[in-house]
Amino acid sequence: MPIRFLILMALSLFLPATVRAQEWVAVTTELLKSEKTGFGGLCGVVVHPPSGDVIINLSDRGLFRSRDQGRSWQRLGSAELKWRTETPGCLMIDPIGHKRLVAALVYGSPLIVSSDLGESFTAMSPKSSHVDWCTLDWSDPEHRFVLTLKHESGDLLLVSRDGGKTFDEIGKGYGPAWIFDNQTAVVAEAKSKTNTKPGLLRTIDAGKTFQRCGDDYARVLPRFKTGTLYWLVADGLIASTDQGQSWKHLSSVNDGLCGPVFGKDAQHQFILTQSGIRESKDGGITWQPTIALPAAMKGTGNLSWVEYDARHDILFVMKMGSELFQWRRDQ
Repeated sequence: MPIRFLILMALSLFLPATVRAQEWVAVTTELLKSEKTGFGGLCGVVVHPPSGDVIINLSDRGLFRSRDQGRSWQRLGSAELKWRTETPGCLMIDPIGHKRLVAALVYGSPLIVSSDLGESFTAMSPKSSHVDWCTLDWSDPEHRFVLTLKHESGDLLLVSRDGGKTFDEIGKGYGPAWIFDNQTAVVAEAKSKTNTKPGLLRTIDAGKTFQRCGDDYARVLPRFKTGTLYWLVADGLIASTDQGQSWKHLSSVNDGLCGPVFGKDAQHQFILTQSGIRESKDGGITWQPTIALPAAMKGTGNLSWVEYDARHDILFVMKMGSELFQWRRDQ
């Protein structure tokens, strides 16, 4: 056996399972001091992939954007959006063209959609108020097919087939979802006393009927990149390249809370887990040692978010009520 191989094996025994992240920096301190936020404070973050612009939501104060990697912040639009986003998926940027933004303000307005990344908004039906997240047909300029989950209502799934003008109730017992086109979507089942082994469901008629397409249990919204849907499930990361007809188990990662978020392509991914941030450079098959979270964040939970600016190689992490923390790899 080559000596070099033996040396590498010996060294691997001493490598830590968790690596200490380089210094995290809070980039919202002055903004949070100047804005009198409502309950929850900072409550959402997304990064616009082409530009690296960072967009955040402050409870009761609306959306703010930074075009200089968090050094300064400017209000988006003229209206102060009441209430707040909460879980990842409440605030999303179009993963296909990167031109639109959707927001679910959990305790406030109906679902809002912006065609100019937050400068102006169009509101959907009042029935879409008080919802946890929103997924829509990003390939359709009129986004006719919409799915959303009513907050604190027994996992009640709502559907719109007219661009949010009206909503119908599909029923209770559902979880996160993703829409591929104006007829096709996948939806997770919620775990309950009557459904102890939830799985994944698929519709090809805009939510009128569903068929089981997988046995995994998912609690977070999936993420889409260049024709593939990636989904953090209870025992790892799965992916589908055929609109949810079949799924491939990519890797076993535990306690996934948010992600994956992507680098310049789908090979480069980050996920947020309860213990920290994991990075993959081979499409989610293998993962580097965990990146430790900022101590000032004081742990994680379902209201924790991770984002990545691939243009400037910057990670962002937060949970509702914390600062927005930034990590530059070159620090």
